Amino acid sequence: MNRSLTQKEAEPKKPLVAALEKAEAKAQDRETDELDALEEEFVSTVSLDSTDGSSEKSESIKLIDAEEQLYPSPLEPIQAPAVGEQAVLAGGMTLDQLEAIALENNPAIQELAATTQKAAGFREQVTTRPNPTVGYQAQQLADRGTDQHLAYVEREFVTGNKLELNNRVLNATLAAQLQELEAQRFRVRTDIQIRFYQALALQRQLDLIREFSEVAEKGVDFAQQRMEAGEGTRVDILQSKILLNEVQLTQRQTQARLAAVWREIAALSGVPEMEYSRLEGTLPSESGIVDWEGLASNIVTSSPEYAAAHDRISRAYAALERQEVQPIPNMTAQLGAGVDYGTNSGMLNLQIGVPLPISNKNLGNIDAANAEICRAQMEAQRIKNSIEERLAVVSKEYDTATAAIDLYSNDILPSAKESLDLANQAYQAGEVGFVQILLARKTFFDTNLKYVDAQAQLAGAQSKIDGFVLTGGLNSVRDDSGDSSLRDQTFSQQ
Repeated sequence: MNRSLTQKEAEPKKPLVAALEKAEAKAQDRETDELDALEEEFVSTVSLDSTDGSSEKSESIKLIDAEEQLYPSPLEPIQAPAVGEQAVLAGGMTLDQLEAIALENNPAIQELAATTQKAAGFREQVTTRPNPTVGYQAQQLADRGTDQHLAYVEREFVTGNKLELNNRVLNATLAAQLQELEAQRFRVRTDIQIRFYQALALQRQLDLIREFSEVAEKGVDFAQQRMEAGEGTRVDILQSKILLNEVQLTQRQTQARLAAVWREIAALSGVPEMEYSRLEGTLPSESGIVDWEGLASNIVTSSPEYAAAHDRISRAYAALERQEVQPIPNMTAQLGAGVDYGTNSGMLNLQIGVPLPISNKNLGNIDAANAEICRAQMEAQRIKNSIEERLAVVSKEYDTATAAIDLYSNDILPSAKESLDLANQAYQAGEVGFVQILLARKTFFDTNLKYVDAQAQLAGAQSKIDGFVLTGGLNSVRDDSGDSSLRDQTFSQQ
């Protein structure tokens, strides 16, 4: 980049400009050793350049101190430091640690754990046999000498295997709630993983932004030096400042996003007061081809959400069988023993009774149980379709992220790096200005940020796949733990 410095003699000359003009005048008739001495005199601001395509040597003086800081040769790609190494030094938090905290403290998980305990309690209750009734009976108390006194015990005997069928209904209910609990664990784990990789990506982007921010600040300083030396213009300074302001804005926005993601992590973990700690981990840089149809089938069959739906179908069938035996009457037996003072002899009484299923044959409950089977089957089908629909959305995220990572790593990033190298060479040759090389580096910087975004998107999609496309770690949970009404129905017979 050969330039000559000219100033009107009438204008007051700044010290640096005057020194440069003096050096240029002396450069024409001095030997190499004199030029070296001049270079040392202006080592902080000037340098020598002597190349020409026609093999004719020409010498000119230019500013390079800030230039060398901005554009080292060869120019290295902007890369974030190894996140894992920094995290270890800073006592960073790993994904496994965050998951452990969330699984232990997430309120939705604890709520569903309580529903399983409720279901277990109801299951125990509906299988208990009735308490016997004991009593005392006296007759003819007004007729002294003929009064009768009787102590008795009464008990209802369950028929139709109703208690065992009660157990089957509530056992299926408990199984469904246990699957819901497992599904909730996957929801929380998936949400934590997604936010973890989002935060990890933002951390890496902040590393890139801080590095380029230093470059942009030096660019402003260099533009001001060139302006003072008569080499640059006010436009160069303004462009440099605009570029620096854009980087600073990106930094502030990224910091705000990172703070928000961390608050999400803290809320999902059930520890809202948890302080931020630099995360330790790596983002994916490659992925394979996925058979989405086969994966959909595997997720549906393995999903705890779908398993819970099938447990509810089993419960519906057990409930139908239970309602069908409800009309079979229980038998109530009473056995009493006493004394008859009229005859001075003992007494034994035996009483047996059953309700007659004439008016109430439980037909309404049987119809409702049949309808519940249909509803539970359609619910399972809905969940299956929902899983496939959610997986379709994830497949779009996964495939677009995979395509972006492949294109960035194989084409865009290498091209941006090559473009930056060529721009750097052109700048050294004086073919482009410093603003152009700064913008070329900004392009490479933006490309790296987009590459990190694609990595975070791929990591999030993979987390959803691993978690059976279950998300919503703080959504309201399903309390389908049942109740003890079957026991009341067992012994009411009406």
